[in-house]
Amino acid sequence: MKPAFLELSPAVHRVPVRFAGETLMLPEGANLAAALLAAGVTVLRHTPVSGAPRAPFCMMGACFDCLLEVEGVVRQACMIEVTEGLEIARPHEGPCDDTL
Repeated sequence: MKPAFLELSPAVHRVPVRFAGETLMLPEGANLAAALLAAGVTVLRHTPVSGAPRAPFCMMGACFDCLLEVEGVVRQACMIEVTEGLEIARPHEGPCDDTL
């Protein structure tokens, strides 16, 4: 299946990035959320309560739907540039702790 999103500059320099145990070649300097969408990644995380899938929505840091664990820290993918060797994982998907 073809990705639903296309890159504007497909000839740009690509660098290896690890996402959920898989190596992806993404455009260096690109917005991480946009690059993942163009690479065909449609689910970045699942909500902790219902498990509903989430992907980038606002692309400007307001909605938090694109949260990923980047280099061990949970961050918004739409606020990060692609750099060589990024280690990216989906954040913890366990149930909510309602004892807090």
